[in-house]
Amino acid sequence: MKLFNHANRQRNADTRRVYALFEIAHTLVDFGAAVCFTIGSVLFFWPKYETPAVWLFTVGSVLFMAKPTLRLSREIKLYRMGKLDTLAERAESD
Repeated sequence: MKLFNHANRQRNADTRRVYALFEIAHTLVDFGAAVCFTIGSVLFFWPKYETPAVWLFTVGSVLFMAKPTLRLSREIKLYRMGKLDTLAERAESD
């Protein structure tokens, strides 16, 4: 069983649910980053709002950094769930 294998997310109802929850979180983070960058870009039109604009760009950058972290966390979780399934199957066969 490997990371980023499509079969990991389709193994059972629990893995499909975990995959869906992580996808929702990823989409929310993506949307939050886009909002921060858009508002930050507009604020740069006025010099007095440069500091909030810089902060929004910083928050947007952190959110973009969170996206691959979410993906890797999801894949590790799915991988571990597969290991538990394998362990349970071994225990049942004994």
